[in-house]
Amino acid sequence: MKIGLLFTSHPDHATEPYPHHAIHARVTREILEAEDLGYDSVWIAEHHFSNKYGILPDPFSYLSYLAAKTSRIKLGAAVMIVPLHHPLRIVENAAFVDILSNGRFQLGLGSGYRPYEFEGLGVDYESRREIQEEAIPLILKGFHDKRVSARGKYYNFTVEGDLEMFPQPIQTPHPPLYMGAGTDRSMSYAASHGFGLMQSSLPALDTIAEHIMHYRRHMKEAPEPLNRNPAFGSIDVARMVYVATSDKQARDESEDGITRHMKSFLSGGGTGRYLGEVTEKRDDAQFSYDHLTRQTILHGSPDTVLRKIEAFRAIGATSLMLHYPPYYGPERTLGMLRLFAKEVLPHVHKMETSPVQAA
Repeated sequence: MKIGLLFTSHPDHATEPYPHHAIHARVTREILEAEDLGYDSVWIAEHHFSNKYGILPDPFSYLSYLAAKTSRIKLGAAVMIVPLHHPLRIVENAAFVDILSNGRFQLGLGSGYRPYEFEGLGVDYESRREIQEEAIPLILKGFHDKRVSARGKYYNFTVEGDLEMFPQPIQTPHPPLYMGAGTDRSMSYAASHGFGLMQSSLPALDTIAEHIMHYRRHMKEAPEPLNRNPAFGSIDVARMVYVATSDKQARDESEDGITRHMKSFLSGGGTGRYLGEVTEKRDDAQFSYDHLTRQTILHGSPDTVLRKIEAFRAIGATSLMLHYPPYYGPERTLGMLRLFAKEVLPHVHKMETSPVQAA
């Protein structure tokens, strides 16, 4: 089983004051440490305009920078917000980062869930899924056919004849492609178009299990060559993590930060009804530490965290993206990542997984 780290470039206002320049050096230090510690991947999230969650506008540029500073760890975008980009620019940049990283790039795509990002860039939020569903076939055709034309509602362009898509990626037929999906519509679409499935940090274990089964039921709809995506059938689940020498220590050191962070999705987080669409959580009580530790977050001693990871492996997860808020402080966070790498990661790497198969 593979373990990666998910970064939203979320500022800690107490220690990284406006305009939050220090966050980018901190995230880079954690990524370089993750490679040294043996983690499998890092994932960079795209976010715009608000300093309450994430402030990294272009994963492609940051991953190009990281490609030169790393040598082994896989580099992923999780996720590029498809309606905010031209589909062929996604194809071009994905191929370019794959070349710069010598075939270490992974691409997650999604429709977005924060209305203010769409308002700031002049894109209709309510049309985001329709825009994505017009863009995705063009992205896939760009990777597979190298020549693509569009005459649609949102996109009109021509790359034909002597023109074709350049550069072309090292990985074939393209880098591993995932889709961030949490509704029935988006999960069905991901499966039928050959994507791996990404799950957010919010839903509990039982909800993730239901999502995986829904995805499996639609996998047989993926045609050739879309079913040759290297990530097809892979299930990557984002989870909040904090490991310490004991369950009590983990709680003492993380409870305030993690509950504050998770509740932000419920209370005015600018998430555009996203919470109700992708998770079973509806009220403040379901974001208490006790409730979260039962089926949602990976907090506790190494043994406790291992048992929680095994439960996710049992329902079909093939990899986890570990995530955490910035409130623990850089030194405590690095200590936690080192302890996870020493006491948990070797055991997780021995867990056998395989891509899920169509139901």
